[in-house]
Amino acid sequence: MVNAATTFTPVASLAGGALIGAAAVMLMAVTGRVAGVSGIAMRLFPPYADRELAGRVVFVAGLVAAPAVVLVATGRLPALTIQGNPLILVVAGFLAGFGSVWGNGRTSGHGVCGLARLSLRSLVATVSFMAAAMATVFVARHLG
Repeated sequence: MVNAATTFTPVASLAGGALIGAAAVMLMAVTGRVAGVSGIAMRLFPPYADRELAGRVVFVAGLVAAPAVVLVATGRLPALTIQGNPLILVVAGFLAGFGSVWGNGRTSGHGVCGLARLSLRSLVATVSFMAAAMATVFVARHLG
């Protein structure tokens, strides 16, 4: 297994974090809803409990269109390298989806919006998935 170094990008990371925070605040201010991506994406499918489908479609379309915006702004797409066994990636995706449903959200809902609202449940969820992520990286890089 190749131990790839992680590139340190403080400016891009700060800008990305600021944009995520601004988007979460704008969604809360305009709709009163939390910007939990998994919940928004899940509610794209029937049954529809409210009349917010168009807003959800626009939100998810913005996520999908982000690389095109980067391409227009910078003239190139962000570098993307995925190294790993496809089976492990599928299992990881399944586990992330299971965790999202079981934990009633993931990083955007709990880590960004829940912590900003001082939610104890979101604090516990965020600490849990960050600890699991750190353990996973440690095992993958040092024991795998």
